[in-house]
Amino acid sequence: MDPEFGVGMAHRQRESWRTTLLLAYQSLGVVYGDLSISPLYVYKSTFAEDITHSETNEEIFGALSFIFWTLTLIPLLKYVTIVLRADDNGEGGTFALYSLLCRHANVSLLPNRQVADEELSTYKLECPPEVADKSRVKEWLEKHKKLHTALLVMVMVGTCMVIGDGVLTPALSVFSAVSGLELSLSRDQHEYAVIPITCAVLVFLFALQHYGTHRVGFLFAPIILSWLLCMSAIGLYNIIRWNPRVYQALNPSYMLIFLKKTRKSGWMSLGGILLCMTGSEAMFADLGHFSYSAIQLAFTSLVYPSLILGYMGQAAYLSQHHNLDSSYQIGFYIAVPECVRWPVLVLAILASVVGSQAIISGTFSIINQSLSLSCFPRVKVVHTSDKIHGQIYIPEINWLLMVLCIAVTVGFRDTKHMGNASGLAVITVMLVTTCLMSLVIMLCWHRSPLLALLFFLFFGSIEALYFSASLIKFREGAWLPITLALILVAIMFVWHHTTIKKYEFDLQNKVTLEWLLALCDKLGMVRVPGIGLVYTDLTSGVPANFSRFVTNLPAFHRVLVFVCVKSVPVPHVLPAERYLVGRVGPAAHRSYRCIVRYGYRDVHQDVDSFETELVESLATFIKLDALFRCTDDDGDGDGADYERENALTVVGSNPLRRHLGGGGYDDGHDAEMTTTGGGIELAAAAAAARNNKNKKKVRFAVESPPAPASPGVDERVLEELHELCEAREAGTAFILGHSHVKAKPGSSLPKKLAVGVIYNFLRRNCRGPDVALRVPPASLLEVGMVYVL
Repeated sequence: MDPEFGVGMAHRQRESWRTTLLLAYQSLGVVYGDLSISPLYVYKSTFAEDITHSETNEEIFGALSFIFWTLTLIPLLKYVTIVLRADDNGEGGTFALYSLLCRHANVSLLPNRQVADEELSTYKLECPPEVADKSRVKEWLEKHKKLHTALLVMVMVGTCMVIGDGVLTPALSVFSAVSGLELSLSRDQHEYAVIPITCAVLVFLFALQHYGTHRVGFLFAPIILSWLLCMSAIGLYNIIRWNPRVYQALNPSYMLIFLKKTRKSGWMSLGGILLCMTGSEAMFADLGHFSYSAIQLAFTSLVYPSLILGYMGQAAYLSQHHNLDSSYQIGFYIAVPECVRWPVLVLAILASVVGSQAIISGTFSIINQSLSLSCFPRVKVVHTSDKIHGQIYIPEINWLLMVLCIAVTVGFRDTKHMGNASGLAVITVMLVTTCLMSLVIMLCWHRSPLLALLFFLFFGSIEALYFSASLIKFREGAWLPITLALILVAIMFVWHHTTIKKYEFDLQNKVTLEWLLALCDKLGMVRVPGIGLVYTDLTSGVPANFSRFVTNLPAFHRVLVFVCVKSVPVPHVLPAERYLVGRVGPAAHRSYRCIVRYGYRDVHQDVDSFETELVESLATFIKLDALFRCTDDDGDGDGADYERENALTVVGSNPLRRHLGGGGYDDGHDAEMTTTGGGIELAAAAAAARNNKNKKKVRFAVESPPAPASPGVDERVLEELHELCEAREAGTAFILGHSHVKAKPGSSLPKKLAVGVIYNFLRRNCRGPDVALRVPPASLLEVGMVYVL
């Protein structure tokens, strides 16, 4: 990021104005759907019961003043001007802020971290470590382990509220759009028509998720653009016809008049006003799909003016109409001219579907990111588009959201309770962003703690005011997001805590390399044809599940690979830097270690491409290892320095850089893999694999090197490559641990409940690690493991 402003756009080339305009247009349908439809329900929620619309117009003008300044200070000033600059390699959202903090301060609770991860291209720091280490706040934060946990819990709370918003926003937006029928139907007809129609639209919306949005996504931007223009035109019409002087209500003094007259009722009504900024967080969360300049341009030039005109138009109409049947009709449609009411109703329903789609996709995305932090039970993630990054579908979550949305619609049956619930979820996420952003200003941008404190106090006080107004309505709908958040935080924390304890158990019970080599001699170990992939969370040592496997069945595959699939605190890992490869034991043992690194927004590969890339990486490493020995050693292919278990090579980036024991050094030689002069050509026989799925072939073509310094090395490399090829043709087996967890004897009752009951219940009812890793069932070997934590 730019050290002057904290802008993480250094990796992007400067966009042309045409590209920026196109991205700004496309962002309308993805980013601003939720924010654009807020005029449908803000006034209706504000005037639900707490305050009334009197002849003096002090209430409606005060509400308009609050709406104007809220939109100006939070979405425009906070998000567009400041928060959008705190991107993580172009990505935004709660996890982007947490990722930035984890890289600039040692606050991460993720296991199996390595110094080698800091050499990734996307692992960027603002200042040299010696400058960052001078921060007292950083030292204090790193010193107290409880603060690490508190920071993660804060991120979990924000995540859970986003998920809660995924339940409430579709119900609220679709219900508010369909409620336009109230002006054309009688009270009884309206009551029996709106709920079924809303539920039918919601079922249709969630049923479409399986197909992905890329097929109809091209319609989203035109729909929201049409809606914004329609809302602006209606607002401008109402201002000109009913009250051209309504702009005077933008004076902040009307807020004080409003609060002075309405007192406690006016404070409670702020829970409805805050809905005007719902969807603001999407500007930051969807930053990775667009650019800072595009999102800024779309909001400042179209979305913000359209919203202001829409709210002013409603206020202008209401200022001249006081004899309404009930406060139930103080809403959007009452200010729509009757001649265009039906077309506007249809457009509003379409816009609400688009806005709901955005929050549903955001819910899928943030749950997928939670999986990378081991903070959520394993679920099946389906990528619905091969061309568009980030479009995913999670079946279990989709149908759960649908059931909860319908339950909220049928249970609440009015905008007031839905608005109270949605408002609390929205403002909580904003408070979490404010807290994390304050830390980013200090620790990542290296600005004065006073500046961070001013940011926190200014925006935090505004959001705290709205939060208190929402929290006071606990019994009127606000209980729902709190209940959902408590349940989800408990699930996420138990899953994360137990996962960390399992990793610590594996770390304490791993066996040494010497033990493995000695065991082979004592038990007369048999090597069978094929490749054995032993999955483990450990980055060093032999995992306990493999030692249990070989002691019960003294045989393993001719080529053995210990695979660790881990997440690193960056959004993306370049394919050329994904694999860390090294040996386990001497070269003749044919055992390797491969660490596969993914960012929290990366797409995990399918098993076929993963196998192919893994074998290619092993073959590349074998050749590179030989080149390294020839240039650095006396030609002894089994030198002791290469038998060290923690010696790993980044295959594809800087191949001769070794990471020893988590550290690293550069040997000073540059070597590139080419197709000449000792290079290796690797090609997967795709046609053969399609014809015979059980026998995948890989061809290795080793060209004759010119005058090798040590002919014996080339023969050994050729032999090792041929053995790797034969092993691949024989087939691949995936060895995973099948775990059962129980608490230690004498543990406290909460620990027994969390570990022995809740975690095991979640483990039995969520997807297994074989599904998460996309392991084919026919090639799976599971080893039972009991974890006593």
